[in-house]
Amino acid sequence: MANIVETRIDNLVYGGDALGKLPDGRVIFMPYALPGELVKLRVVEDKPKFVRAELVEVLEPSGERTTPRCKHFYTCGGCHYQHIDYPAQLTAKKNILREQLGRIGQLSDLPAIDVVPSPEPWNYRNTIQFHLTREGKLGFQKARSNQTFAIQECHLPELGINRLWPQIDMEPIASVERVSIRQGVDEELMINLESDGTEGVDFSIEDLPVSVVQTWPSGSVVLAGSNYVTMEVMGRQFQVSAGAFFQVNSLQAKAIVSHLLLHLPMDDGDTVIDAYCGVGLFSAFLAPRVKRLVGIEVSSEACDDFTVNLDEFDNVELYEAPVEDVLASQHFHADLIVLDPPRAGLGPKTVEGVLSQGARHLAYISCDPATLARDSKQLVTGGYQLKNLTLFDMFPQTYHVETVVLMSRVKE
Repeated sequence: MANIVETRIDNLVYGGDALGKLPDGRVIFMPYALPGELVKLRVVEDKPKFVRAELVEVLEPSGERTTPRCKHFYTCGGCHYQHIDYPAQLTAKKNILREQLGRIGQLSDLPAIDVVPSPEPWNYRNTIQFHLTREGKLGFQKARSNQTFAIQECHLPELGINRLWPQIDMEPIASVERVSIRQGVDEELMINLESDGTEGVDFSIEDLPVSVVQTWPSGSVVLAGSNYVTMEVMGRQFQVSAGAFFQVNSLQAKAIVSHLLLHLPMDDGDTVIDAYCGVGLFSAFLAPRVKRLVGIEVSSEACDDFTVNLDEFDNVELYEAPVEDVLASQHFHADLIVLDPPRAGLGPKTVEGVLSQGARHLAYISCDPATLARDSKQLVTGGYQLKNLTLFDMFPQTYHVETVVLMSRVKE
């Protein structure tokens, strides 16, 4: 077939690509194009049932196309939607979520999908992870590649992080693979060096705004003299250690907490399981409203934070173990289960454990619509019905989708 092809783009699909078709009916996957556009493309991977292509020229641009803010956009693999204006990004994600639930989950009669835009579509990330070039410069991996390139700008981190990272000068050392920076309240900053621990790490920070720096061969460089930062959501503060998970968009974390408190049926006699509870973000707001709260978390660092963050409550207990193991071995007579798994989702064993608890209501917070669709199909088969479906745009300028699904048990 010809290497250069013209085609009309149909829609966007999960993963950042646009989708079109060749005259022979094969599907085209290609980044940086928008639905409705007539484009000229170059085929770079020719398969029997599909092709992958790169954009050569936009012949008829969409009215939703905009100029990317970042100079690295077409090189970097971190952002996927900077060429799409923000309202159109939200529409695309809503359509993708519906498609994934329908195609993968085989779910019909879905509730209407509500969309909560990010209050800040730029500079919203409280955590960012850099890779290191061979020269010791901070950078990101190229799109569809594991090659790292040095960056000069990034418009996703909060402003304190963006003021700090350009000042970091590291020795090029093979033991350090990644550098993460997390920003807490009052621009408190923590740097975490992911290292194999075989060598010390030498680096400097120009114009360091604090007086204490602690370094370890493998671990954290902490600005402010502690091994954690303090995050704040809805006026409540949380200790968050370097290795513990916390929602990367603090404003959207607040929106999700508010949504759960508004829509979850709870009373003061209920037992709630907070599975994958992390440092206790949801538990801290649910515990005052129920009789018993059970947190389950496998990360020891997150469990240490949870213990500190929930110390004031006498009705809270914590299991430091894999969620699937705890649900399989314990029966809590739960009324409500909150699930916030990593991108891999629940998996069959955890779904089985959830079903065995027999809770009246479930709240599933997902960062991957494909695994959400897979798990939701199994939960619906097990007797639950989707009652509320809300997309929170946790990751503007990217294809990633954060969804909160509320389910109720309709049959045993």
